[in-house]
Amino acid sequence: MMRLIRQNPFFICCLLFCTAVGLHIGQRLIASGIPMTIAQVHYSGGGDWYGDATVIKNWLRLLRTRTDIEAAEDRVILKLTDHTLYQYPMLYLVGHGNIRLTEAEVEALRGYLMNGGFLFANDDYGLDESFRREMQRVFPEQELQPIPNTHLIYRCFYALKGLPKIHEHDGEPAQGFGLFHDGRMVVYYVYSSDIGDGLEDTDVHPEDTPEVRELAAKMAVNIAVYALTH
Repeated sequence: MMRLIRQNPFFICCLLFCTAVGLHIGQRLIASGIPMTIAQVHYSGGGDWYGDATVIKNWLRLLRTRTDIEAAEDRVILKLTDHTLYQYPMLYLVGHGNIRLTEAEVEALRGYLMNGGFLFANDDYGLDESFRREMQRVFPEQELQPIPNTHLIYRCFYALKGLPKIHEHDGEPAQGFGLFHDGRMVVYYVYSSDIGDGLEDTDVHPEDTPEVRELAAKMAVNIAVYALTH
């Protein structure tokens, strides 16, 4: 596997294409050379938005060590209504149970996604029903669509067979879903996979084998590369 993004022909093609058609948030960040970080969404209602405390720190380290992405050291905690929202090319939303967005948060998230932002949502367990409901409020005209194993998000840096299964949950297969705007996937949601589980510090989930953690790491790198180049 090619270690550096500059050695990855797909990444180079993406940058050339973006130069021709204009840049979204992530592409502008790459062009500027400013270190990127991933903002964890502090949503208002229900759910433990604050979970996965070590995930983004470890995720950013993967980007620094495995790619040429200029990545910061740690996460930012961000409310969707914060005026700095558009500074972040990628949002991370996590939780268990019932989450609820305010109308202001729904409008802010819709605007962010329609103007080049990207949301990765990780179902820790029990998030599915409420997340689907809230996304219907963000994009009422569409529902989350299954993402096939042939999608670019599974091969934009590492060549994966599809979404890896990291945590057992109820034994269901790992499933990826997406929402799209103007042909671009703007929301990527993983169900019965729990990529975050495999990115936490090793003492948080000691039952995760090195092989499982490596699958989570590769998927996380792919998600970030995809978000920054599409």
